[in-house]
Amino acid sequence: MESRTEPAEREPDIVREPGATAARKPDTSARPPLVRELLLVVGLFLVYKFGRQLANGHTAEAFHNAHRVWDTERTLRLPGEGAVQDALLSSDTLVHVANTYYATVHFPATLLFLVWLYLRRPRHYVWTRRVLAALTAAALVLHLGFPLAPPRMLDAAHLVDTAQVYGPSVYAAKPATDTMANQFAAMPSLHFGWALMLAVGLIAATSSRWRWLWLLHPLLTLLVVVGTANHYWLDALAATALLGIALAVIRLPQPGRSLVVRRSAPARELIHSGAGR
Repeated sequence: MESRTEPAEREPDIVREPGATAARKPDTSARPPLVRELLLVVGLFLVYKFGRQLANGHTAEAFHNAHRVWDTERTLRLPGEGAVQDALLSSDTLVHVANTYYATVHFPATLLFLVWLYLRRPRHYVWTRRVLAALTAAALVLHLGFPLAPPRMLDAAHLVDTAQVYGPSVYAAKPATDTMANQFAAMPSLHFGWALMLAVGLIAATSSRWRWLWLLHPLLTLLVVVGTANHYWLDALAATALLGIALAVIRLPQPGRSLVVRRSAPARELIHSGAGR
């Protein structure tokens, strides 16, 4: 299946004399209008927030699905989420840092990532925005069709709600009273999915030998969302699968080819014949 991608505008031609090296021009030719992008991003965010609220109220189904996910993980012999949480609970400072990371890094990091791409790598920005939109839309469909209580609410998991106990918390103590977030939208984990796309996008948009270290961000995010009992391992696996599909369908737009001025053979012959007269 071929994806429809937004073609990048043609870059200015580069004139290069024989023996000279063409300097790499900044990737600024594909930058979309700023106002349009702001309206689009804000609109997508509002649609997603409204859509998540539609999934509220399915308490019995969310807990039923939670037991199914928990049993599936044990059948697959995945490590218990409690192993990560035990490491966090070894230090009050560590668990507080993990809660703060969960509450404050997700949106700002993604926003800064998009702003940097828009300013410095517009072609990668268009691609990343489309991938994130597709990932988020797929996540919304899954949230509506498969409401899921997080492991911190599941008695069988025997996990601590670290945000409520140690703080800070972004959720109300009782899900039924939470008007800002849908606490039964655990699968997939967009905390992890967006963090993974941030790493993929920066690796694709940069050339430093150290760029692979960006993978530490989704790894740290995974440990945080699991250790704070906000997500199951399968939530992260579901996000990875959805992101993989989005990346397979939505390809990075190719840049316009820059022209290199070369003397044609007839022209060189004409010059040489004129010089010999």
